[in-house]
Amino acid sequence: MPLALLALAVSAFGIGTTEFVMMGLLPNVADDLGTSVPTAGHLVSAYAIGVVLGAPLLTAVGSRIPRKRMLLMLMALFTVGNLASAFAPGFGWLIVGRFLAGLPHGAFFGVGAVVAAQLVSEGRRARAVATMFLGLTVANIVGVPAATLLGQHLGWRATFLVVSAIGLCAMAALARLVPYVPVDAHQGLGREIRALGNRQVLLGLLTAVLGFAGVFAVYSYLSAMTTEVMGFGESSVTLVLALFGIGMTLGALAAGPLTDRALRPTLYGSLGALAVVLVVFPFAVHVRWAALVTVVLLGGVGFMTTTPLQLLVMNKAKDAPTLASASNHSAFNLANAGGAWLGGAAISAGWGWTSPALVGAALAVAGLAVAVTAGALDRERGGVSRIVASADARTARSEAKADAH
Repeated sequence: MPLALLALAVSAFGIGTTEFVMMGLLPNVADDLGTSVPTAGHLVSAYAIGVVLGAPLLTAVGSRIPRKRMLLMLMALFTVGNLASAFAPGFGWLIVGRFLAGLPHGAFFGVGAVVAAQLVSEGRRARAVATMFLGLTVANIVGVPAATLLGQHLGWRATFLVVSAIGLCAMAALARLVPYVPVDAHQGLGREIRALGNRQVLLGLLTAVLGFAGVFAVYSYLSAMTTEVMGFGESSVTLVLALFGIGMTLGALAAGPLTDRALRPTLYGSLGALAVVLVVFPFAVHVRWAALVTVVLLGGVGFMTTTPLQLLVMNKAKDAPTLASASNHSAFNLANAGGAWLGGAAISAGWGWTSPALVGAALAVAGLAVAVTAGALDRERGGVSRIVASADARTARSEAKADAH
């Protein structure tokens, strides 16, 4: 694999750390800024809103900018957002900082996925994209727990200063390792928007919203389930979250070669496995060893959906994949917010701490239904897809074959 993928993975590590660390620092931020934990929870929402809005907007603005320069600009904005968070004088300014840090998230992964796919040969594109996403999964094993401990001992501002430093290191790696990747001369905003309107792209985005919401219906309340249902102490929460991150990493490692071999079957299998794990979850959590194994499985099968979904929308967007790829991350963040809301609604309704798992299972089944429907429609049309404009006829035929298997 090219060293440029390492630069993309380092960037993903920083983005993943700042995205999830706020969940562990909410009590510290609330105490320091004199607000309640539920109010401090708006900081999580501010980041998510930044991702949802920034992914299509920044990708559209940068549609004519060479991709290496675009990646550097996006990582610079990420660093500025985290610095603004570290030096925020009050809660309102911290909201602004979190929003700014979230803006480049989706656009970076959208552009980065296209660049990663162009750096390798035809049969290794999914593995290249999965390698970039490994930075995001490793962040949940190492970055988030370490940054949370740092914030608890040295203050939450120190956490965002360290993440800013990671952003600067990522910029240096991108500048040194990523080659010049030009934008296609015929590519423009209008072409990207038309590609986003492709029915298969829209169905792929809907699959992401529904399917991945099943993961976050549980993950959002995993800390509470650890102490309230599994019977562990508060000191074990970090361990349980790290196990989820290990599962995510294993899922990402498996998803790359499987997706290269057969895209849609990998998507169907991961969504189906996700539904099964979520159905088993309410029963397994009452036995400690089974609970820990199920947490790893949940992270694994949940994250296995991301690579095939990313490649699917890129393939179906044909020679204008960047906006569709970035919008996929808007879909994932809508899934985060929607899954958390639906899971919380189930708990508030008095259905119990484990009820979000059954809500998540229903969402995973709905995502699988959309994915299967999209596959059936694609087979009827005999669709041929490409991932980049330069793909030749042989490349298109091989991708169509992998898509249909």
